[in-house]
Amino acid sequence: MAETPASAADAGDVGAELARVLDPAYGTALRLTGNAADAEDLVQDAALLAFRGYSGFRPGSNFRAWFFRILLNRFYSDYRKRRRSGTAIEVEAAPEGYLFERAKAAGLLNDPDPGVALLSRLDTETIEAALQALADDFRAAATLYFLEDLSYQEIADVLDVPVGTVRSRLHRARRILKESLWQMAEERGIVASGRKEE
Repeated sequence: MAETPASAADAGDVGAELARVLDPAYGTALRLTGNAADAEDLVQDAALLAFRGYSGFRPGSNFRAWFFRILLNRFYSDYRKRRRSGTAIEVEAAPEGYLFERAKAAGLLNDPDPGVALLSRLDTETIEAALQALADDFRAAATLYFLEDLSYQEIADVLDVPVGTVRSRLHRARRILKESLWQMAEERGIVASGRKEE
């Protein structure tokens, strides 16, 4: 038999809280699953779990972080098993000065921030593809940080890992994204490869 919230007042509270987080949760779910139908199912499952487990929510704590933790746990426990693996990208393949060297070769150093200059030239689909290529742990941390604007501590709470692990995953995700976004930009002709024509 399914658990239900303790009272009608709780049901109203959880409904109001959910209304505020469902849109950003769908965006996160879409980035995690890579598929609109799976994202909708994931958000619905997480909302149902939140509704059923709302009596365990501590009033005054961060509902958004609590809900995103449910969403991520649901993703890890179910959707991750069914989704096919993306292309693996070696973390060590992106050295620390990678973006600087590539921007220098492409003549982007006149821009105050070569990373921002590159991102401004890329379309949403290209950025989404780069995020999808990340391993699940890196993609979850990067999505929550870059797209949902959660703090390191909130991400740590959602993922149930230490803050140091969040920092490490974000550092690695940045390195991977720098390389993959640059390669995609070269492939699409958005930036010159920086190689001299013979």
